[in-house]
Amino acid sequence: MKKVQEELRIFGGQKDFLDEEDLQKCIYLNAVIKETFRLYPVPLLMPKETNEKSWENPQKFYPERFLESSIDVKGQDFELIPFGAGRRICPGMHMGLAALELILGNLLYSFDWELPEGVKNEDVDIESLPGLAPYKKNPLYLIARTKMELNNDIYIV
Repeated sequence: MKKVQEELRIFGGQKDFLDEEDLQKCIYLNAVIKETFRLYPVPLLMPKETNEKSWENPQKFYPERFLESSIDVKGQDFELIPFGAGRRICPGMHMGLAALELILGNLLYSFDWELPEGVKNEDVDIESLPGLAPYKKNPLYLIARTKMELNNDIYIV
């Protein structure tokens, strides 16, 4: 998280909010989004069965694997197709990606995120409930501190 926040804050400078032009320069943010899609694919697609290994250390969150890679999420590279491919590709893919980059980029740019006191990284449960939409089995509680005022706590559920 520190790497992506550093990148966003370098390109954002002293702005209150990032815009699309700022986010186009953020290569590491794009790698984080791709890695998230790789680990947590969109649930509305047809179920897939893995018949060969495409990724080294597939269970590890490692965005750096996409920094020197030409693999994209737009349906051309079959190692990563979170929105489907071909004639059945999601028609809202471009709008969804733009919104995701803008929202995630600004949340990471504007806040420093921490776990509550006494909670360790190993304690975070990443399991989700079965169904069409991925709902967390156990809620994630985070503390968001503004980068300007470290005393201003906002609790996000």
